[in-house]
Amino acid sequence: MSTDTTLEARPTVRADIALGVFRIVVALLFMMHGTAKLAGWPQGSPAPLGAWPMWWAGALEIVLGGLIAIGLLTRPAAFLASGMMAVAYFWMHFPDGFWPLVNGGETAVLYCFGFLLLVATGPGAFAVTRRI
Repeated sequence: MSTDTTLEARPTVRADIALGVFRIVVALLFMMHGTAKLAGWPQGSPAPLGAWPMWWAGALEIVLGGLIAIGLLTRPAAFLASGMMAVAYFWMHFPDGFWPLVNGGETAVLYCFGFLLLVATGPGAFAVTRRI
């Protein structure tokens, strides 16, 4: 057994690729919430221009999701997106009950903690910042 902990602390190539795929998929799904709010695509009707908070939330979901998807400024964008989802949970879902399954807030909680994971780990593979 080696006493060198640098190899143990370094993620494997497969883990790095899995994290990169996770980042891209979560970010694209997050962006889709924004396109639903701003353009009514793939479902719903668009929020009126500048309407608080829906239109602004949609704009942030598209911008932050795009940054996270391409792997540019991933940690700060994921931090903001995580905070945004925490606020969404407590403003929109928590008043309807404590448990996310009951109050419809599961998606907000999952996004919140998924983005926190990216804050802690970084973007993983396939990130633009790795090319710069």
